[in-house]
Amino acid sequence: MALYQTWCERMENQQQQYWDEYFAAETENYRKILREKTFSYQGTLAALAGEFSMDAVTFTGFLDGINTSLSEALDLDALTEETELALTILPEKLYYNMLAAKASWLYGLDEWDDVLSVQRRHEITKEYRSAQVFVRETTVGRNDPCPCGSGKKYKKCCGK
Repeated sequence: MALYQTWCERMENQQQQYWDEYFAAETENYRKILREKTFSYQGTLAALAGEFSMDAVTFTGFLDGINTSLSEALDLDALTEETELALTILPEKLYYNMLAAKASWLYGLDEWDDVLSVQRRHEITKEYRSAQVFVRETTVGRNDPCPCGSGKKYKKCCGK
């Protein structure tokens, strides 16, 4: 069975204790990445999983979470323990995606201080929030003056 499929099945059947342990390990992985300021990793999936103190299936889950923050997204379904990976993490995109995931335990890490300035993190947060705002365009009512400037009602002009 493929690692990603195993991860998806594992996710469905876990209790809160498992998730607490996973999120603690995930947090440590992000601390390591940010503390070391190493944003490129190469090697087999099994070797990288060992470097991050995770088993291959759990590391595949970690890759699922970080996949949208990589310079090139991975085909998660094709991953095996022998798959050669070349991961390049984009810190600004990672921070943005942590905001989108509402993972305050991750975007609130002190290790971000040495990676992105406070000002840049505020800018990214502002970008994220503005992207979430729904702006409703004003519509012309059928009895309103036509926006083309003819002086007629919309229903008798461009609204026909």
